[in-house]
Amino acid sequence: MSIADTSCDILFFGALGDLTQRKLLPALYQLERANLLSADTRIIGLARDSEPADSINHSEASLRRFVPEAEIDTDTLQRFLQKLQFLSVDFGVAADYLALKDLLDQRPDRTRIFYYSTAASIYGMISANLASSGCIDERSRVVMEKPIGHSLTSSHEVNAAVGQYYDEAQIYRIDHYLGKETVQNLIALRFANNLFGNQWNQNHISHVEITVAEKVGIEGRWGYFDKYGQLRDMVQNHLLQLLCLVAMDPPSDLSADAIRDEKVKVLKALRPITEDIRDSHVIRGQYSAGEIAGEPVPGYLEEPDANTTSDTESFVAIKAEIRNWRWAGVPFYLRTGKRMPEKLSQITIHFRQQPHYIFDPEQRKLAENKLTIKLQPDEGISLQIVTKDQGLDKGMQLRSAPLQLSFSQAFEMSRVPDAYERLLLEVINGNQYLFVRRDEIENAWKWCDQILENWQDGNEPLPYAAGSWGPEASDVMLATDGRTWHENG
Repeated sequence: MSIADTSCDILFFGALGDLTQRKLLPALYQLERANLLSADTRIIGLARDSEPADSINHSEASLRRFVPEAEIDTDTLQRFLQKLQFLSVDFGVAADYLALKDLLDQRPDRTRIFYYSTAASIYGMISANLASSGCIDERSRVVMEKPIGHSLTSSHEVNAAVGQYYDEAQIYRIDHYLGKETVQNLIALRFANNLFGNQWNQNHISHVEITVAEKVGIEGRWGYFDKYGQLRDMVQNHLLQLLCLVAMDPPSDLSADAIRDEKVKVLKALRPITEDIRDSHVIRGQYSAGEIAGEPVPGYLEEPDANTTSDTESFVAIKAEIRNWRWAGVPFYLRTGKRMPEKLSQITIHFRQQPHYIFDPEQRKLAENKLTIKLQPDEGISLQIVTKDQGLDKGMQLRSAPLQLSFSQAFEMSRVPDAYERLLLEVINGNQYLFVRRDEIENAWKWCDQILENWQDGNEPLPYAAGSWGPEASDVMLATDGRTWHENG
């Protein structure tokens, strides 16, 4: 990270909400701790019922809760809290924004960063009130949290509403997965290493797995999650962004638009999931009661405040196909679910075996190379290779072992920066390459909408026990192709 030389005001709408308190303020604290915030940066929290003193005390308690105790430095914390101030604003009342305008006008010649940590349905209203009160200028930037809409139509409406007041170059649509160190390393891994560059196509790769598994259930978010489901909440953004970074062609340079142009090409090349291939290419599930780490957990329909007739999916597995020269015939298996056995986000690239095999036939399964890119919990890269086993009595017996790169160990990092730290710093510095362009969002929705439409004719989610890897049908989907998921291989 480089030192931020930009003086700015960072304003959070929904400042007392869970995301701001749990993720965003701790991320800014870490930037302050690393001397990456300008000395005169102001952090302004906006909430309907905000008493400044109480809100600052609440934020300090959140920092002490969500920042590891060993990383709390008293001097840094006090310096950070001095940058923090709160203002009571009813987001739907235009007159409330006049006090905000007065506050911003105290320092007029600086960048204003408006972070919308609210429901996407009010992004347009907030933007309109900021504009009518004169808070938005040509130096302003806006950060929009996902999900941006719940369909292509609603996404278009949200983007159009915000786009009335900001140019596309001022808009930063966040997908926090793009801020993870390992995800950024995908670009370096692919395009800085000829070893992989020449192998990254259908001639050498048999299939790709992308798994984002969560141990948690709904966590009190029933009203939100039951409206969206796992496809909208995870596939439309996180998994498709990872797929694009794995599958895209080399960009002409590292500029934001060059990278995003290539990602859009991948989204446009995705084979539509039509009704005739729905059952063979998409598995949806809903967790039932089970055990995780030896502890009983309730089923989805047994969670507090549950709608017991809900058919919302908590698990999705998809066989995606990309219709272009690079990836023709290579399936991308996407999988994401709640109440999985472990928290895990990883990409596994399966390379084809040698065309002629000369070793012990019983060991043929060992002769597959895998490149595993782990995003969480322990960020790193592992390449599974095959060597001869050691010992005079082993002959040409093979063994499979990983070449591993753990980021925290290899770079002697005391901590891996959180994704939001990187993303907030890039917004401050005005760099857009880790953010999602409007046509990316809309092409992703277009693909996912067809899946959602195919579910409307009574395609019920399949049950799976909490603590398992999802419905058995997801295993069958791969078995039909003669494959297994990575953890079963």
